[in-house]
Amino acid sequence: MYIKIAMLFFLSALMTSCVSQKEVTYFQAKDPKKDLEQIVALEKFVAKIQPGDILGVMVNSLSPEANLMFNPYSAIQTRQLPMISTVAMPPATGFLVDEAGTISLPLAGKLSIGGMSTKEANDFITQKLEQFLVQPTVNVRILNYKISVLGEVNRPAVYTIANEKVTLPEALCMAGDLTIFGKRNNVLIIRDVAGKKEFARVDMTQRDVFTSPYYYLMPNDVVYVEPQKGRLTATDRTVQLAPIFISALTLIAILTTSILR
Repeated sequence: MYIKIAMLFFLSALMTSCVSQKEVTYFQAKDPKKDLEQIVALEKFVAKIQPGDILGVMVNSLSPEANLMFNPYSAIQTRQLPMISTVAMPPATGFLVDEAGTISLPLAGKLSIGGMSTKEANDFITQKLEQFLVQPTVNVRILNYKISVLGEVNRPAVYTIANEKVTLPEALCMAGDLTIFGKRNNVLIIRDVAGKKEFARVDMTQRDVFTSPYYYLMPNDVVYVEPQKGRLTATDRTVQLAPIFISALTLIAILTTSILR
């Protein structure tokens, strides 16, 4: 009984760190007495197609035969024979955008779409295919829109963004929020810009994050949450005090056994 109480007390002491409410509260007002505040929103983010992107290009028209040229891995309707039905095939791997910002499509050939949004690419490809297909419809998606979240978060991982738009708060929510030891006022964003790595810091405790150029995350951004000193101190304290604690428990066990006898 006494040993269990001692263990609980010891573990509580190790895990407790001096973290104030101000350090863990998000989006704090500059004046706590005037919490009502309006911030001018950033311009709506639109993802642009870049070299290295893998695009899913789904083309449909009134010609089923022509559709198969663009969508070879979609469900294929086989001949209407006994015991034979539609077979679901693996999804297409997509079209890689080369260093020049172009992709190669059947019939249309090489198309320069680098720097376009997916909507602009839809219209552009549709226009090119109208001379080959009857009433074509095109749907372009960026298949490898990914971000990485690591450090002091509950679920560090690489996340694929289906809707091609994600904010920094949304990314942290997907990662299960920061742990109590994460530095909320110094979140690091690593971004590829013109072939170079760009490093920036964002303070999640202030409302300025909503006007930051890093509020919207770009494809392949890395979000890193550093640990606070309390985390490192607690870890060091555990290593240092573990032998002492084990010795104390052994002594308590010996004394308890002697008394009970």
